[in-house]
Amino acid sequence: MKILVADDHAIVRAGLKQILSANSDMEVAGEAQNGQEALEAISKDHWDVVLLDMSMPGLSGIDLIKRIKEKKPEINILVLSMHQEDQFAVRALKAGASGYLNKDSASELLVSAIRRVAAGGKHISRVLAEKLAYEIDPFKSTPSHETLSDREFQIFRMIAEGMLISEIANELSLSPKTVSTHKHRLMTKLNIGNNVELIQYAMENALFK
Repeated sequence: MKILVADDHAIVRAGLKQILSANSDMEVAGEAQNGQEALEAISKDHWDVVLLDMSMPGLSGIDLIKRIKEKKPEINILVLSMHQEDQFAVRALKAGASGYLNKDSASELLVSAIRRVAAGGKHISRVLAEKLAYEIDPFKSTPSHETLSDREFQIFRMIAEGMLISEIANELSLSPKTVSTHKHRLMTKLNIGNNVELIQYAMENALFK
């Protein structure tokens, strides 16, 4: 199977390539260090699996998953992320990913997850399965941050990490006014009044990188 590895760290890409090349049914036939390179590679060739990091410079995360699926709906995406499952996994699956794996996972689990998604299946851990089941429970109490849109959640985390409105606008190719609008909406949904409360909420819910 042809695999595209998209990660902004060269040492991570090299390590993944070494792990996967030990399997006769796998070939890392391409690499990308940012979202734009990943999209270009996907447009030019066929891939059985895209192994995707959630946090690359520029276009990344949920937005990148959606863009990939728009271009190639049939493509299988396995997210390999440093973020814990409770932060991004459900959003990634809803955006079109076929599985979500933490970078702390064993190499054997990575290999089996790639084979599963390449065959058209889903890789879902026990923790994630429980979270998905909880998602459809009509009597559940939903954490406030899970009511945010993908864009609001992205901007929320960037503000919590100390980025300015202008920096976020530049990073996401949005106008500062649009970012400010998203900020106002997310703060209303979270019922918080300032950046200090926003950072405190992020810390209490372990939403930092």
